[in-house]
Amino acid sequence: MADRAGLRVALDSAGTGDWHIGEPPHPPMVAAARARGYDLSALRARQLVAEDFSRFDRIFVMDRRNLIAAERRRQMAGGQGVRPELFLDLVPECGHQEMPDPWYTGGVGQTIDLCGAASRRLLAALMGQ
Repeated sequence: MADRAGLRVALDSAGTGDWHIGEPPHPPMVAAARARGYDLSALRARQLVAEDFSRFDRIFVMDRRNLIAAERRRQMAGGQGVRPELFLDLVPECGHQEMPDPWYTGGVGQTIDLCGAASRRLLAALMGQ
């Protein structure tokens, strides 16, 4: 989305846990994303690290459990840098405060659609709209 809008941004994805480090995204998620025009094939899981809080301007998490874990990690790193935020706070009208986890719900399409809505809202904010 940012590329199409001509906006140069640095994006990354990381988890608060370490149980999938180095693995690609879940195959049903990759397929559903591909069907919506997103290529996730190059992604590999990594864990959120202390440097991320100073490296990025914003850090978004998908649910409150990860919000608490990310803030705890930030505090352990000295409490400096950007505070993590819930991604769906960008779209309060979506009806969800937390991203439904497709691993448990099976709703990969819904998760991608909600990510898309929040991403469009973030992009608009970054572009000053």
